[in-house]
Amino acid sequence: MKYLIVGLGNKGAEYENTRHNIGFKVVEKLAETIEAPFKTANFGWLAEGKYKGRKVLLLKPDTYMNLSGKAIKFWMQKENIPLENLLVITDDLALPFGTLRMKMKGSDAGHNGLKSVQGELQTQNYPRLRFGISANFAQGRQVDYVIGEWTDEEKEKLGERIEQFSKASLAFVFAGIQNAMTGFNGK
Repeated sequence: MKYLIVGLGNKGAEYENTRHNIGFKVVEKLAETIEAPFKTANFGWLAEGKYKGRKVLLLKPDTYMNLSGKAIKFWMQKENIPLENLLVITDDLALPFGTLRMKMKGSDAGHNGLKSVQGELQTQNYPRLRFGISANFAQGRQVDYVIGEWTDEEKEKLGERIEQFSKASLAFVFAGIQNAMTGFNGK
């Protein structure tokens, strides 16, 4: 069985530690956990490893957020990965900071990365793992907030939250989405 876990984010040093790049941070932690180094590949950086006998591909698309779907579609087709074995990790303004929410399907909720994925895959029915970044910004400042860096208070908790999201992602691979949702949603 093969799995594709994709962390959404934007390439470039200026985005590295921003809220919008939390997907990259989670898959980087996963790569470290399963000892799978990232290498330059088509449409991004790919790490290949195993977790409890299952092949896991980790992807950080280099297409920028609003074209992430192209990279995901390419790797799903190339590696023959079924939709149910895809997990897309993304930031979410609608959830309080650090909140973990795994879902089997859903709308893009205005998120350009998810909008791209939905457009390329022609469905909303794919697993996703949403990392709450809260909506603590003034009206009209959403873009600045999303591509802004974490506050000192958030940075203190970030490592533990990334670790939890990494564990939830591995539970998705090993125990399936239902068990992962039961074990991790809201925690």
